[in-house]
Amino acid sequence: MPNLSRLVRKRASGPVEHRDVVIVGAGSAGSVLANRLSADFTTDVLVLEAGRMDSLWDLYIHMPSAFSFPIGNRFYDWAYESEPEPEMHGRRIYHARGKVVGGSSSINGQIYQRGNPMDYVGWGARPGLENWGWEHCLPYFKRMENALGGPENDPRRGHDGPLRMKRGPASSPLFQAFFRSIEQAGYHYTPDVNGYRQEGFGPFDANIDGGRRLSAARAYLHPALSRPNLELRTRAFTTRVLFEGTRAVGVEYEWKGRTRQVRAEKVILCGGAFNSPHLLQLSGVGDEKVLNKAGVNVVRHLPGVGENLQDHLEVYVQYNCTQPVSSQPWLEKWRWPFIGLQWLLTKKGPVATSHFEAGGFARSNEDEAYPNLMFHFLPLAMRYDGTKPEGDHGFQFHVGPMYSDTKGHVRLTSSDPHTKPEIIFNYLATDQDRREWVEAIRVSRRLLDTPAMREFWDRETSPGAEVQSEEEILEWVRRDAETALHPSCTCAMGPAEDEAAVVDPSSMRVHGTEGLYVVDASVMPRITNGNIYAPTMMIAEKAADLIAGKTPLAPITQEELPFYHAKQGMPLNPED
Repeated sequence: MPNLSRLVRKRASGPVEHRDVVIVGAGSAGSVLANRLSADFTTDVLVLEAGRMDSLWDLYIHMPSAFSFPIGNRFYDWAYESEPEPEMHGRRIYHARGKVVGGSSSINGQIYQRGNPMDYVGWGARPGLENWGWEHCLPYFKRMENALGGPENDPRRGHDGPLRMKRGPASSPLFQAFFRSIEQAGYHYTPDVNGYRQEGFGPFDANIDGGRRLSAARAYLHPALSRPNLELRTRAFTTRVLFEGTRAVGVEYEWKGRTRQVRAEKVILCGGAFNSPHLLQLSGVGDEKVLNKAGVNVVRHLPGVGENLQDHLEVYVQYNCTQPVSSQPWLEKWRWPFIGLQWLLTKKGPVATSHFEAGGFARSNEDEAYPNLMFHFLPLAMRYDGTKPEGDHGFQFHVGPMYSDTKGHVRLTSSDPHTKPEIIFNYLATDQDRREWVEAIRVSRRLLDTPAMREFWDRETSPGAEVQSEEEILEWVRRDAETALHPSCTCAMGPAEDEAAVVDPSSMRVHGTEGLYVVDASVMPRITNGNIYAPTMMIAEKAADLIAGKTPLAPITQEELPFYHAKQGMPLNPED
């Protein structure tokens, strides 16, 4: 049993509050860490979240189809924008990030993708990251999963973890035509893209349980909040990490109209690929030139902070549907009260799904070692902001390259913590990126220009059949592409001797500091080929063991559980 008197004394000792651990951010990673670290009742954990509570009455969060409503809403979304992108006609690319308990897992499309095992083989091939290879990551994927809808005894999947997910069902006429189409186009049907074979197309896993979104907060954080050694404070905006020399000793934050401090043995930043590097920079950890320019005193010169920004860009390849079988009519506002009431009463109906029920992964050309393109098939035509093209029925692909070799950055421009950082991605800045975009659109058309799909469409509405040449395709991408909302890699793991590395992969501690850790998508050394929610959760699961000083889970070798790789003999370059 926890020593309650000890906890009370610790919290009340002196004018400044004291905790063992302070977690900044109650998003995907922060929720996992809060649960796992507070499982030791001798560890007193405080979670500070700048956003609002994910209340059960909030339909925008818990109704699976409602995610377009919080996106762009200042009450739920940090609403970041990039600087004018040089290769995108100077457009500022809007980038939604969850400003609510659960973080972006409370406003995303609920797609669960591990990424390809070769992503993690590449991680493990990097110096210092030997314990982050696939054999070391797979046990943590399994620990967090409760994969429903597939074989109950599949040893590659977890079946008793807190993160429940449903498969598909992808049973409508359009989804069934899509599955016939991929085989007609010469591609492979795979029943589980998170299982033995990712390459191919099939039903997707989604973090939806009983017709409701199952965010990281609902899976991990809320079940642990009854513990006396765990406290969550919402609308608590962290402004800086407090240091004594290079040792982090707590944080300063704004809460209930006052600036406050809390001291801690360990400070863990879980703000994501934008907020974590920005908070490090505000606190004096980063490239000294960037810090000096913004008027911030340097605590530790660490030039990799905020660099190496990676993301997935995507477009919507849309088709007019000639048969009344799409989900498009549910976008009509007069229907919303009826389908909303159905969901409230039964947790079923057209809004009990995100509609991202199927898709897949393909190689853009035969020289690729493993899939570098991702496709989400949607049985309606709409954008993330809810806008739709003309027509009664439609469907679309979300498609984009997964491994752009462009890199961007996140840099503070002011010592004011309320001033958003400078963000730039450098989309389409390289020959590889531009080539893969042209290949992506051509593969997309090949997949949908089949007898199975031609039964359902008469024209491509976006970009349109007239867009054919390489330059025409690239010009459309420059004008029309949006982010897939997967920012990462801005506090990359790596050895201390690597100037670009920020986080020690053996402890998650920020290089050159004590008591300061980063755990979120920013620590990825390289982005994975899928939605990054699942990898972020896996990182947090493993990080919880590392920070707590526990022995990591035993690795599972490829000999024990092999995975599909089209070119098994191809030498691996970690940058490929």
